[in-house]
Amino acid sequence: MRTVDEHLTEILGSVRVLPPLDLALLEAQGTVLAEPVSAPVPLPPFDNSAMDGYAVVAADIAAATDAAPVALPVVGDIVAGDSGVSAIRPGLTARIMTGAPLPAGADAVIPVEWTDGGNANVQIFRAAPPGNYIRRAGEDVLAGQVVADAGVRLTAPQLGMIAAVGRPRVTVRPKPRVVVVSTGDELREPGSTLAPGQIWESNSFMLTAAVVEAGGVGFRQPTVEDEPGKVLEMLHDQLVRADAIVTTGGVSMGTRDVVKEVLTGTGTVNFHKVRMRPGKPQGFGLLEGTPVFTLPGNPVSAYVSFQVFVRPALLAMQGLPPEALPTVSAVLAEDVKSPAGLRHYLRGRLSFDRGYSVTAADVQGSHQLGSLSAANALIELPEDAEAMPAGSHVNVLRLPS
Repeated sequence: MRTVDEHLTEILGSVRVLPPLDLALLEAQGTVLAEPVSAPVPLPPFDNSAMDGYAVVAADIAAATDAAPVALPVVGDIVAGDSGVSAIRPGLTARIMTGAPLPAGADAVIPVEWTDGGNANVQIFRAAPPGNYIRRAGEDVLAGQVVADAGVRLTAPQLGMIAAVGRPRVTVRPKPRVVVVSTGDELREPGSTLAPGQIWESNSFMLTAAVVEAGGVGFRQPTVEDEPGKVLEMLHDQLVRADAIVTTGGVSMGTRDVVKEVLTGTGTVNFHKVRMRPGKPQGFGLLEGTPVFTLPGNPVSAYVSFQVFVRPALLAMQGLPPEALPTVSAVLAEDVKSPAGLRHYLRGRLSFDRGYSVTAADVQGSHQLGSLSAANALIELPEDAEAMPAGSHVNVLRLPS
């Protein structure tokens, strides 16, 4: 058997970063930026008003109070988007809207709430220092400043920032397109009627959702029966749209483990036992250059295998560090046991009260999806830990929520 780290190292040494694409901004949501984006001009590009009010010379209103307001003539209106050049001199004011360019000569803005709101003349009841309610050019972003670094996943704030510096398109690492398929004669689509010995298929739904959580685009392929010719034909058909393929089922030691049967010796795909529980039977390799991950059929084994092996590979394909799930150190709330020589991933509930603590689920069978759906974490027990008492510190992988 190989270790978890050995299997992951082989995978990461085989997958490649996807070539960049030029996309319109909204098409790029959720992708990873492949180049830094800089501001061609400062933001804001000009001094402007932060309030609806009046542009003034601060010295003119230095003595203004409620009891003794200062009266100034209003010489015009300046609105947001005004492209004309405006100016005031001491002793005058101009009405100004939020975002409108500050007129030359003015050094403060008085909000309308501090005035009587006059049109031809205005009474100002409060003094203000120079710079009051003025947004200075470049106070948000300087010209030439990098506003989004390569390697950033583009979410709403980043897309807004890139649009604000005038870029309609960006060069990105695309989301990996991942085809997910389950195999098995016993599997039926949810919503169908079950005959004796049949179950509703769930793995492909779970793993397709996990692909999306890892930043990919998931394509669920309908279940394929345990017939070698059909399985191999399906895999080759999916190569035209897949950056990676994930199968579940048919990789162990049974007489009908069809995925293992048809892929052994095909491309570079090989099958191994990995020192882990759940998820010991694993397969991986390239089929016509496309990574193929063959995961076990038991639901928990498939999910844990995805998080340990497939997720880091999908991140690497996006040009990101191939990191594990976010991991914290937590205190065990109860004693746990682990098989010698295997890295054990226990489903658990992580909580925080002045520190992290974690409780293992009562049931840990690899077929028991109920305990996985109720878990928010995986407790990672090292290979040399056969028993760990309550109070021990353990690494805990936080599951997506």
